[in-house]
Amino acid sequence: MSILHKTEYLLPEEIEKRSFEIISEELKHRGIYLPREEEMITKRVIHTSADFDYTESLCYSKDAVKIAKNLILNGADIVTDTNMALAGINKKALSAFGGKAHCFMADDSVARLAKERGTTRAAVSMEMASKLAKPAIFAIGNAPTALIQLYEMIQEGAWKPSFVIGVPVGFVNVEAAKELIMETDVPYIVNRGRKGGSNVAAAICNALLYDLK
Repeated sequence: MSILHKTEYLLPEEIEKRSFEIISEELKHRGIYLPREEEMITKRVIHTSADFDYTESLCYSKDAVKIAKNLILNGADIVTDTNMALAGINKKALSAFGGKAHCFMADDSVARLAKERGTTRAAVSMEMASKLAKPAIFAIGNAPTALIQLYEMIQEGAWKPSFVIGVPVGFVNVEAAKELIMETDVPYIVNRGRKGGSNVAAAICNALLYDLK
């Protein structure tokens, strides 16, 4: 059959709904049944990536979704490691609960300190974010060094993030950095393995936000 015969003509507002219907149909066909609390998050990650491997690799700490939602309801901020993730988060939905999204990567002071210390901007930006005056969810989609910095600060015992979404993508230190976060007592949503990305980090944040509407 020609691909033209398979084309669905949908209005823009209907495309996302149909996409989720297709995801649900395919999950059922594959015999995959997601835990209820995690379902919409995993589905939105699949929606943004078209990758069903996330049904196996996304890891949730105990009561992770409930904890993240309560943080948002109580006005927590979200900190990302890329401006791409920052752009993808629905900031209007977040602000409705009193929260604000941040990314410090482009700050001049971050770049200067990173150069002076011989480290990454991602690591320095985590230090800067730790000084926020309110609880924050850290959504890391690009830089494993951001997760490593968070882990080191947790281990020092003086500070720890309220929640970590750890989904950086890549080959160097990515898998190890994710495993480090999963060894802490900080609640998390982490994608094991090499896959992830800023789009995935933003998708997880948005799934939490949209489920609170």
